[in-house]
Amino acid sequence: MRFVFDLDGTVCFKGQPVSNRILHSLSELTEVGIEVIFASARPIRDMLPVIDEAFHHYTMIGGNGSLISKEGKVIKSNSFSTNEINEIKNLINQCNATYLIDGDWNYAYTGPDTHPILQNLDPAKLAEMVSLDSLDSVVKVLFLTSNCMDELAEKLSKLNVYVNKHSNENVLDISPSGINKWSALKTLGIKENTYIAFGNDANDISMFENALHTVMIGYHEQLAPLAKETISLSGYYEREIAEKILTLSKEYRAIHI
Repeated sequence: MRFVFDLDGTVCFKGQPVSNRILHSLSELTEVGIEVIFASARPIRDMLPVIDEAFHHYTMIGGNGSLISKEGKVIKSNSFSTNEINEIKNLINQCNATYLIDGDWNYAYTGPDTHPILQNLDPAKLAEMVSLDSLDSVVKVLFLTSNCMDELAEKLSKLNVYVNKHSNENVLDISPSGINKWSALKTLGIKENTYIAFGNDANDISMFENALHTVMIGYHEQLAPLAKETISLSGYYEREIAEKILTLSKEYRAIHI
């Protein structure tokens, strides 16, 4: 049995690390033989600062499925093709777009100095900011601003890439085609209906669709139909999340899958 956890808005909040209360519940899962996997939109580089070092050897899925880390090492990355990168560069120029573009570890950034995403960008200074042309591979593109964001989204939709629009932030999140959290779980040899998923956003849809049990944190219109349980982000929600983790571990511990 495995439990798969998104990070931001699911087990960590407002850019702060995962709380000791939730970390303790995750430790208890491990102690009874349940594997814990973290699956985030963040690249591995930016996952590490919000997860206590004692958990850094856990399996991590980063970049919405484009990166996989085990035992502290990136073992798998899925990048855009050269042709796709050239198309994306053309669109950057056409629409005067600013971006955060991730390689396997380093990144390129041209967004505003005041953009909120900077609060979570390489806070531990584990990587280098380089030019886009200096990245050996590109695994994730986040368009932050553009003179024509709607037109940019339309043109991206015609490429062979996955486009996730964060409407509340007005940014476009681009991944290689066929890459998502579920595709990464499959790469790890995980089958349908063999894990419990906790998530909060549209990028958790693929792993919710294939999970045995699902818990939505807060509310997201697209994710809600796939959620078997919901925890409201009001009151003592971190305590509720920790308690739910332990409750589900007892319910599903006997299932050896």
